[in-house]
Amino acid sequence: MREVSAMRRLNHPNIVRLHEVMATKSKIYLVMEHAKGGELFSRIFRQGPLKEAVARRYFQQLVSALHFCHSNGVAHRDVKLENLLLDQEGNLKVSDFGLSALTEQLKDGLLHTACGTPAYTAPEVIRRKGYDGTKADAWSCGIILFVLLAGFLPFDDANIAMMYRKIPWKELEFPPWFSRPIRWIISRLLNPNPDTRITIEALMQVGWLKKSFTSTPHGDLNLSTQNNHFNICMTPRDGKLDSSMAAPVMNAFDIISLSSGGGGIVSEGIDGGTVLFLMEVKVISSDGDFNLYWEEMRAGLQDLVSVWYDDGPEIAEK
Repeated sequence: MREVSAMRRLNHPNIVRLHEVMATKSKIYLVMEHAKGGELFSRIFRQGPLKEAVARRYFQQLVSALHFCHSNGVAHRDVKLENLLLDQEGNLKVSDFGLSALTEQLKDGLLHTACGTPAYTAPEVIRRKGYDGTKADAWSCGIILFVLLAGFLPFDDANIAMMYRKIPWKELEFPPWFSRPIRWIISRLLNPNPDTRITIEALMQVGWLKKSFTSTPHGDLNLSTQNNHFNICMTPRDGKLDSSMAAPVMNAFDIISLSSGGGGIVSEGIDGGTVLFLMEVKVISSDGDFNLYWEEMRAGLQDLVSVWYDDGPEIAEK
């Protein structure tokens, strides 16, 4: 499954953690970190646009997470507010890698599958002529930053085809409260030409984005006010994972989401095909305990065939 293949590469404080995968003969179970704060979209919907300092904090965390994804060969391709979650401390967590693409999927160096959410999707993705997934993610970041500060989408039309026809010729209209640095950043992210659009890597060097941030040992940006365990990315020193750690790509199936309520475990069951993998996820609760009664859940899976843990790349066949 594509989501498993991508998430096994990614261990970052602002990406929802995949701890464990387990497979039976008929289903795959994913156990993930529980983001108790819900969707960032819900916060904007309830409270309206954010103040610039608050929006910058979330945007810093988003850019840091995507830079880490791109450095490890993963393009998200569905960056939108609904896929940005918050933990109990208010830190952003990027989720839902079901449409993500890996470097090994590239053909002539480009991606060719049109996917994503229309209001957040870069115009070149729709043209079906090949596109750079990292540049498409950058466009989505521009939409996100605009919405965080404005409370509405910069491009919106009931007729999706008409909306994309207008984008290359429509001049961005900024609300009057947008500062000059904000307008500069969004204009360069929402550049219809991907060849001249600012990259995520270049964006990380912009002064507005670097404000109030420190750098981790891997070069990723992190809030200096965060707890220490959020400032360390538990990855190899070069910030990249070996290609041998990548799981096989599988087709996505119907997802059944199950929540344990108060334990901090979220699992997804996926009807599988002929080849299935199972990941076991151990999620740390708010008090730091691992006592989440996951053993009781696993005991009910009588036809378990495969297990993967987040503390190592090996797949243990049952």
